[in-house]
Amino acid sequence: MSIKVKIVSPEKVMFAHDADMVVMPGSEGDIAAMPDHAPLMLMLRGGVVDVYEGAAVTNRFFVAGGFADMAPTHCTILADRALRVEDLSVDDAEARLEGLEKSYEAADKMNVPALDILMGKIQSARAEIEAAQSVVPISSI
Repeated sequence: MSIKVKIVSPEKVMFAHDADMVVMPGSEGDIAAMPDHAPLMLMLRGGVVDVYEGAAVTNRFFVAGGFADMAPTHCTILADRALRVEDLSVDDAEARLEGLEKSYEAADKMNVPALDILMGKIQSARAEIEAAQSVVPISSI
């Protein structure tokens, strides 16, 4: 038994395929979507989504936050930004992190909602750097 998995970025549908399990970076910790999972909506933090067929990871994506809709037969990930892990660039992510850290330093420290948004983006950039630095061919996972 499998579930229909869809990963959607603002630009396009990145992935649409059946899978046995999807492990994604939930805001409170990693979570797996599998067949017959109870319906659940959750926020995602920046991190890697692993798509499994059997016990093997067949596809890996980096998502920079977003939402996931899990149900017994499907899992739809609506990502703020999504890339295949092998397409990540450490240099691009480090430049993004540097800009975000400068924005945080310049931000009004009394504006807590704005600081929270910036901290989420900083966490996502750090997760992207980590994912880009640890790219491993799927065949060796």
